Amino acid sequence: MTFTVALAGNPNCGKTTLFNKLTGSSQRVGNWPGVTIDKKVGKIKETNYDLVDIPGIYSLSPYSPEEVISRDFIVEERPDALINIVDATNLERNLFLTLQLLDCNIPTVIALNMMDEVKKKGDSIDIEELTKLLNCPVVPISALRGEGMTELIRALTHTMSSKKTPEPIYMDYEVEKTVSRVEKSIKGKVPDESIRWHAIKLLEKDHIVEKDHLDAKDVVQKEIADFEKSFDDESDSIIANARYEKIEEIVEKAVKRAHTDLDSLSDRIDNIVTHKYYSLPIFLAIIALVYFISVSTVGAWGTEWLGGLFSEIASNVSSWCIEHNVSPILSGLLVDGIIGGVGAVLVFVPQMFVLFLLMCILEDVGYMSRIAFVLDRVFRYFGLSGKSFIPILVGTGCGVPGIMSSRTIESERDRKITAMTVTFMPCGAKLPVIALIASALFGGNWLIGLFCYFLGIVCVLMSGIILKKWRSLAGDPAPFIMELPPYHRPAWDNIFKTTFDRTWSFIKRAGTIILLACVLVWFLSSFNTSLVFIGSGSQEGSILQYIGQSVCILFAPIGWGSWELTVATITGLITKENIIGSIEIMAPSGIESIVGPAAGLSFLVFNLICAPCFAAIGSMRMELGNWRITALAVAYQCLLAYAVSSIAFTVCSIITGGAMSTLTMATCAISVFALLYLIIAKDPFLQKRRPEE
Repeated sequence: MTFTVALAGNPNCGKTTLFNKLTGSSQRVGNWPGVTIDKKVGKIKETNYDLVDIPGIYSLSPYSPEEVISRDFIVEERPDALINIVDATNLERNLFLTLQLLDCNIPTVIALNMMDEVKKKGDSIDIEELTKLLNCPVVPISALRGEGMTELIRALTHTMSSKKTPEPIYMDYEVEKTVSRVEKSIKGKVPDESIRWHAIKLLEKDHIVEKDHLDAKDVVQKEIADFEKSFDDESDSIIANARYEKIEEIVEKAVKRAHTDLDSLSDRIDNIVTHKYYSLPIFLAIIALVYFISVSTVGAWGTEWLGGLFSEIASNVSSWCIEHNVSPILSGLLVDGIIGGVGAVLVFVPQMFVLFLLMCILEDVGYMSRIAFVLDRVFRYFGLSGKSFIPILVGTGCGVPGIMSSRTIESERDRKITAMTVTFMPCGAKLPVIALIASALFGGNWLIGLFCYFLGIVCVLMSGIILKKWRSLAGDPAPFIMELPPYHRPAWDNIFKTTFDRTWSFIKRAGTIILLACVLVWFLSSFNTSLVFIGSGSQEGSILQYIGQSVCILFAPIGWGSWELTVATITGLITKENIIGSIEIMAPSGIESIVGPAAGLSFLVFNLICAPCFAAIGSMRMELGNWRITALAVAYQCLLAYAVSSIAFTVCSIITGGAMSTLTMATCAISVFALLYLIIAKDPFLQKRRPEE
């Protein structure tokens, strides 16, 4: 028989690290029913317990869709047991969730994480006293170091076998009297094991729970009115204050702190990296270094070696086909379609691996959460919250989870704007396109990668101003509250696992979707409209040329009216890596034989900002609610891409001394005017919002 254990805790408390330590490689990832949020499940090693990693939450009062999922799983599905992971360096904040979990009447074990950090600070925690005060087993661990895992599993097994549920932590006597009266009003309408939880939620005016108790609405409202009158405060604030008073009492009895006037190492680092003036230049320098290492040096060396390997393989296969009189059609399919197309994508794996690795390190040590805090000042000026940076950060790996991460933003307006703009960032699929343009047209200059990264941020910020002027998206940015975890050494096993997972996901796409797309592009470029084979490498009169030439006129004003690049852009809608494979098939002598630097930069900018791949568009539709709004969002992305790429082509042409047509200069002028107007124009809904502020 298999038992279900939920792993619950605050964000940034080491939950993912603990999940990986307990489950090892026995993990599976799916989706929660009805939504696209990842559901991670793994078998705890040497047990029959399924561990479910629920989204991180600060309390059981949900605001975002992820928090609703976590609460519903705990309260409605009622797992067989809970592991509540608690950050030992910040008990006051973490125990707020713990007290709510204990009200749920589910067998619980508390994993007191980061005990190594507590010892470093000179503090001490009396585990026996804390166990007695919380009425459930407390196990000191260090998920990062893998310490305490055996003891944690042993405590979980004992708790599961005894089926002992913890006693709730009772609050102030007057508060508990009101809780008891509300319990009586709903008795028999909910299971006895969760009646206390429902009663407290009704006192907290939880809208979701209120819908389940409409028949007791009048009685509960009277109790709330009397409750608020006796304390002269809002009922939810009374409950929160009562919980924090209890937490202070628990911490005072169980924790002994080292008395020191010196700031911690994390505080001293934060004084620099979150400084009002230094923080952004430091961020720029770090991201520049990341792209320099991944695109121009270490990653580029790997790409160069892999490119030579694929060239040798293609040459050997071609020679073998000639020696054995293999059909030109089959030979062209193998050499140009499969090896040439897919190989052109796979050669960029080293650069992607290095980029993923460096970004994972920055995230794991705690730096990226500081940047979200720093950028809140910038984002708020443009009508967005710093919380939008978290999906943007996730989106640098892949646009799909980046879009899904936007649901952690409480404000519906900010959530929609973020979902519409996350894909402006250069994701892993776009990195090969950046590397191709940088190496073929700009001598491998790493500044192209840095330019693309910050172009994405600029487009997000610019869109924050523009989109806030739509009626349905108007409104002030939501307040930004975020936990800044202490800096710690990287968890290398987690970092390499995440890096390998992201890289392997890219390789799998190359062996499936990209392979099929390359075969299709090869077929369309090797046969004419009468389905007569015209030979690989010669697209004159091909089906593909016919398709591309009928559309390419649209892109002539922005510098690249080439049918080859037009077709590559269309195939990029399937997955952005297809752009590389398509160019390799259609222009085997290289993209530099089709366009110059200015047109190449325009092509790159357009494909960075325009509509993302079909998978990301599908995720966008899930977040925006319907296809009409999604279609408008895609149209906005494409129009913005057209305008910005027009400006990029003009500026680059001026710098490099390239020629420009009158149509190109007119398109650039219109683009500049349109963007300036949309940015500077008065917000039509500002006056309507002010009375509500």
